[in-house]
Amino acid sequence: MGDYLEKVKRAVTDLDLDAIAPLVRDALDSGEDPNAILQSMCAGMVGVGELFESGEYFLADLVLAGEGMKEGLEVLEPRLQAGSMGVKGAVVLCTVKGDVHDIGKNLVGTMLSSTGYEVIDLGTDVPEDKVVEAVRANNAVAVGLSVLLTPMVESIGAVVRALEAAGLRDQIKIAIGGACTTDELARRMGVDAVGRDAVEAVRIFDGFVGA
Repeated sequence: MGDYLEKVKRAVTDLDLDAIAPLVRDALDSGEDPNAILQSMCAGMVGVGELFESGEYFLADLVLAGEGMKEGLEVLEPRLQAGSMGVKGAVVLCTVKGDVHDIGKNLVGTMLSSTGYEVIDLGTDVPEDKVVEAVRANNAVAVGLSVLLTPMVESIGAVVRALEAAGLRDQIKIAIGGACTTDELARRMGVDAVGRDAVEAVRIFDGFVGA
């Protein structure tokens, strides 16, 4: 890894937010390949995730790292090859119908896009037909459903059934997350995984696509 690439990676991992975008610009000016720079940024986010899991970083640090990534990507994206940001495939994210919480979903989206996925974020209070439409339109490889309100968990089942009716369930993986989600709920709703946080979400979706 070149000196600039290592500096970019380190700035992301160290949460040196003011340095990320300038370092990306310096790396580009020095002739580094834009896709190599993207990989360095993603490697930096992996480091952030490891520090989060070890207890050295906290949720607020994940949010900060995501903001730093966004600033760096604003500099980098015009120079990236088409499709580079979605090299792992498209993922549809939403908060299920009847629930309007979005902090966790947004963080998962940031982490996924920062590590090579094309994220189609449908927002909150999303009916199942919109999920089906987005999966079909974007040839998505996976769906992530967020739910914090226990009364709304049946909306997960509605999405699963809608994907089955559309003939899409066998070609897509589904993960759920949120305060009220459990392994037992995942089994009952017929989904493939449940995630506890944004770092675990990346690991789950990487497992889905074999990354």
